Amino acid sequence: MTELKERIKQVIEGEPVALFMKGTPEMIMCGNSLRALEALRRAEAPVATVDILPDPAIRQELSALSGWPTIPQVFVGGELIGGADICEELAATGELERTLEEKLGLGYREGREERILSVV
Repeated sequence: MTELKERIKQVIEGEPVALFMKGTPEMIMCGNSLRALEALRRAEAPVATVDILPDPAIRQELSALSGWPTIPQVFVGGELIGGADICEELAATGELERTLEEKLGLGYREGREERILSVV
């Protein structure tokens, strides 16, 4: 396994909620990344974001790991939830909050923060 793939895997498995997106929360470079982040914010999820733009290899390794071709990609408790459309659908039905509670516990909102991580 490449070093980059290993670092991506550590983020997926080590963070309660990982959002691989285009840009950062302060400088979002894609409407779908914004939509996914907003859905997670509405659910009051603790989010660690990773910008995939600095190196094209990030997207290649991420998609190879997840089997999901598009960005953004949202992982909760190490499991791929999906992209922007799926996050919004889950948020609209209340399923996103239920998934967060299931995977992270009822108090998942308590330590809520947004962090920016780098894998390069």
